[in-house]
Amino acid sequence: MLGISVNIFVVYLLFLSKQIGANELTFELPDNAKECFHEKLKVGSKYTLEFQVVTGGNYDVDLELKSPSGRVLYKEAKKQYDQIEKTAEEEGVYVFCFSNEFSTISHKVIYIDWRVDGDPEHEIKGNSPQVAQGALTMIESKVGGIHENLEKVIDYQTHHRLREATGRARAEDLQERVQIWSLGQFILIIIVAIGTVLLLRSFFTDRRPASSMSWHR
Repeated sequence: MLGISVNIFVVYLLFLSKQIGANELTFELPDNAKECFHEKLKVGSKYTLEFQVVTGGNYDVDLELKSPSGRVLYKEAKKQYDQIEKTAEEEGVYVFCFSNEFSTISHKVIYIDWRVDGDPEHEIKGNSPQVAQGALTMIESKVGGIHENLEKVIDYQTHHRLREATGRARAEDLQERVQIWSLGQFILIIIVAIGTVLLLRSFFTDRRPASSMSWHR
């Protein structure tokens, strides 16, 4: 009986993992560059796009999302973080592009999380496993709760790592600026010290007046 329950648990867990397609990616976007991603969806598919600028410049990026017919579904400029949840109304390839063309000196590191729910391509095919009637009800609720909790844990860990990476990048950038400022102050102090010494030295230096000779006839 325990072996059957374990098998049902594994089958249902695989079924849940097949139902939702998720892709997480962290990529580098150079300055004055544009990067696009493509995803083929069916009508009625629910998709979620979450992105965050981890490092670079003012931590902002332009994003544009287009439908297969070319209709703009989302367009925002200089965003640091956002989450887009929509339902596909057209079948075909959806395109979302990240642009850093407004920046000419700083590159960005961007994290994206793309999730698709309800797409037949992501769902398990074939007949359902044969189990005793009523035996799957309790297991479904338990496994469903475990699955949701695990998803929440993964999301919390991901966002915690992103916040840590962003905080570390800002701290390193601040440290670099402090070091450059300190170096500039040090050079300025040396220049002022040398100038002060030369000025004081000029005050105490004896200057012999030019000897004038008077001729008497």
